[in-house]
Amino acid sequence: MLAMDQGVVEEWLSEFKTLPETAVSSYAASLKDKGSLVPALYKVIRENYSDLLEPVCHQLFEFYRSGEPRLQRFTLQFLPELVWSYLLVTAARDPHCSGCIEALLLGIYNLEIVDKDGQSKVLSFTIPSLSKPSVYHEPSSIGSLALTEGALANHGLSRVVYSGPHLQRETFTAQNRFEVLTFLLLCYNASLSYMSSSSLQSLCQLSSRVSICGYPRQQVRRYKGISSRLMVTSEFLVQLITGIHFALCNGEVELGSRALDDVLYRAQLELFPEALLVGNAIKSSLHGASLKANKEGTRSIQVEITPTASRISRNAVTSLSIRGHRWKRHGESHTSSGCGDVLKEKHLPPPAGSLSFLFRTLFH
Repeated sequence: MLAMDQGVVEEWLSEFKTLPETAVSSYAASLKDKGSLVPALYKVIRENYSDLLEPVCHQLFEFYRSGEPRLQRFTLQFLPELVWSYLLVTAARDPHCSGCIEALLLGIYNLEIVDKDGQSKVLSFTIPSLSKPSVYHEPSSIGSLALTEGALANHGLSRVVYSGPHLQRETFTAQNRFEVLTFLLLCYNASLSYMSSSSLQSLCQLSSRVSICGYPRQQVRRYKGISSRLMVTSEFLVQLITGIHFALCNGEVELGSRALDDVLYRAQLELFPEALLVGNAIKSSLHGASLKANKEGTRSIQVEITPTASRISRNAVTSLSIRGHRWKRHGESHTSSGCGDVLKEKHLPPPAGSLSFLFRTLFH
C-alpha cells in the first residue's frame, strides 16, 4: 500500500473520532467529495495483513451504527469486497485474519434484523398477481382466463410472504454462514441505486469468483486465486443475480454478463432451480436489448413493457354484447315498421347495442 493512500485512510480515521454529533449529517454529505478515500479503503480491505484493517472495520461499523443513511450506504458499498475477503480467508482456514471483518459483518447483520426499539423485524413481500397489470405485463396479453369458481374466489387476493424474525448471531458457523451473508446481500440490494460503479464491479467479481473457484471454468477465466470450492446456497446466488441485473443495466455490461454466465454455470452444477429460474429469466429479458454503457446518469433497470392488446375476443361476454342480444330479441318480437320509419325520418343511427353497430365498430 502506498504511503499516500495510507495517509488518506489515517486522516479519515482521525477526523471522525473528533466529530461532534451535530456535524455528522454535514460530514456524511462531504464524503462523496473525497475521491481518493474509497480506492484507498478497497486496498486496505484486500490486504488481509494490513495494520489499518481493524480500525477501518471498526469505523465502518460506527458509520452503520450511527443511523445516518448516507453513512450506512457508505459502509454498504464495501459489502461485496468484505464478503469476498471473509470467504477467501475462511477457505484458507486462517481465522486470525478475518476476525475484524467477521465482527463487522455480524454487527451489520444484528443491527438490520431489529427495529429502532430493538424488536425483531419481520419483512414482507407481496407476490404480484397475473390478473392485475404491472410494469412487467398486461393481463390482456396473457389471453382469456377461464372464469372458474376458483379463479373468481382468488380474484383480487394477493399472497404475502414473510421473512423473519431472524436470530441474532454472535459468531459465524458452517450452518449459519450463508444465512447471514444472504441477508446482508438483501440489505445491499435494497440500496443498489446508491452504489458506486466500483461497488457494482466488486459485486460482479464476487459473483464470478464464488461460482467458478475449484471448477474447470476457473482455468477458462484464468483466475489464479484460491482453487478450493466454496459452498453456496440457492438463496445466496439469487441475491447475487439481483445485483448483477442492476449492474448490467447501469454500465457494467461486460463484467455483468460474465458474472451472470458464471452464476448460471454454478447453479446448473448444483441443480439450484430458484437461481436457474431467476438467472435465465433475466438473461432472456436482456437478449437483444440495448444496454446502457454509460455509467453516469440516473440508475435504473430496463424493462420491456408488453403492449396492450387492442383486439376484442370473439367469445368475450361483455355488457355491449348482452345489450345487442337483447335488442335482437326485441326486434324479432316486434315486427312493426314504425320504429324503423322513425329512425329513417330523424336520421338517427341504430342503437349502440345492436349487432350491426357492433360489427361496424369492430371491422371498420
